[in-house]
Amino acid sequence: MDGGIIPMWQPLCLSGLLGFVVAASLLGLTRRFRSIVQPWVVRRVQSDLPLILQIQRWQHRYFDIFFSVISCLVSVPFYTGFIPILFWSGHSKLARQVALLMAFCDYIGNAIKDAISAPRPSCPPVRRVTATEDEKENAMEYGLPSSHALNTVCLAGYLLHYALTTYGHEMDGFRVLIGFSLVFLLVSLIGLGRIYLGMHSFIDVAAGITMGLVVLAFWLIVHDHIDNFLTSGQNVTSFSAGLSFVLLFAYPTPEAPTPSFEYHTAFIGVAFGLVSGIQQTYLLFHSEGIPRIFSPELSILVFCGRLLAGIPTILIVKFCSKALSKWLLPVICNTLGIPIRSSCYIPALKESDSSKNKSDNKQIGYLQRAVSFLPHKTYDVDTGIRFLQYAGLGWSVSDLVPHLFTRLSLS
Repeated sequence: MDGGIIPMWQPLCLSGLLGFVVAASLLGLTRRFRSIVQPWVVRRVQSDLPLILQIQRWQHRYFDIFFSVISCLVSVPFYTGFIPILFWSGHSKLARQVALLMAFCDYIGNAIKDAISAPRPSCPPVRRVTATEDEKENAMEYGLPSSHALNTVCLAGYLLHYALTTYGHEMDGFRVLIGFSLVFLLVSLIGLGRIYLGMHSFIDVAAGITMGLVVLAFWLIVHDHIDNFLTSGQNVTSFSAGLSFVLLFAYPTPEAPTPSFEYHTAFIGVAFGLVSGIQQTYLLFHSEGIPRIFSPELSILVFCGRLLAGIPTILIVKFCSKALSKWLLPVICNTLGIPIRSSCYIPALKESDSSKNKSDNKQIGYLQRAVSFLPHKTYDVDTGIRFLQYAGLGWSVSDLVPHLFTRLSLS
């Protein structure tokens, strides 16, 4: 479990990632990569316009609703409900693997999106359907690859793998074929839906599916090692905190600001919160011996009671974590002399020329010298607030709420 001697590979891993971040920044790797790949992608997106318009000729109100609904299957609200349900239904190993896999997919997909900064299909002539607020924010991101296609391949593929490895002895060849057919159908509908809704071109979807297959194949190789590390490794929480910090700085800077970095920060925060909670309560609530839904120890009635108690609790924790972070982080940053700004959470910290001059003329004290290695620029405190807010959400799912279940005799 957590604590003890720090394995040598952990500082080497973090040092290597940090060195890559510094080297990429000095050499302008993102800019060089973008200058090579972006023009080709833009040409492909433009050449796909006739195909998109041909598909949209079948426009119908019911198609709009259908494809908008299935697009929600890999949206942030879906994960907010789906992952806690997996944890509280007794499928803890599946839940933590899905959570970490989706965080990994989100980081890979959004990082490539912002690194390339290729536009979505032009609207007009393409008709773009954004039925939900979540879709309106998605439309503000860059195009390639399609995150929906990538995430669907990984999520559906991993769920199928879990079903085959866990219940495969009870399944004949026909049921296995049905499983693969359902995954293929879902991925196809999601891909077609992203094109029909005007959110992506064919090259975006094809790139998303291809990257999803690569990520899924990689994850199936390493997932058991990752799970063993999370449940019985040393220094897990500290390493996860350091890795989260480095990944925030490793994220590429897009040509123009997009919500992609915010999504990445939220997913990384949830993953860190889940890991820290599992480390504290693995033997109590997350081992393989815990009761699962439909068993005599965990009936449907008890599971519904868990949902009624758990969902409001994690939302309250998320709200409280955000409020506490909005108060605490500016105090810590000001104490350390780290110049900060806020893009939306704290209006008083919105950057202005006068605030820049004021921070430049500040006298440097002892604590400020301790963090003088940081680049001399203002940092968006909203990133830290968002990370801690979702870390609190993840921790409550895996630690606080299971303790609450015990108190309410729902365990």
